[in-house]
Amino acid sequence: MDYVYQTEMVCAQEIHFHIEDDVVTNIVFTGGCNGNLKAIGKLVDGWTVSQIEEKLRGNTCGRRPTSCADQLAKAVRAAYNEIHGIGA
Repeated sequence: MDYVYQTEMVCAQEIHFHIEDDVVTNIVFTGGCNGNLKAIGKLVDGWTVSQIEEKLRGNTCGRRPTSCADQLAKAVRAAYNEIHGIGA
């Protein structure tokens, strides 16, 4: 499933990715620090939702309570929950 996540409180406006079961691939950020965000996408490509959350959730950027990496962790969890009917 291809998924688009609208970010909050970061420079990137959206995160696009593909999620199959709980494996995330093809991560692309719209906006933000282009080089750094391309690197994050490449580094975690093929990781599971849990692996991404374990490494990236809670990372902050400057004085902000979140970061693009943290937003990616939230995005993949939201997609996983939507696919599996959790939460709602």
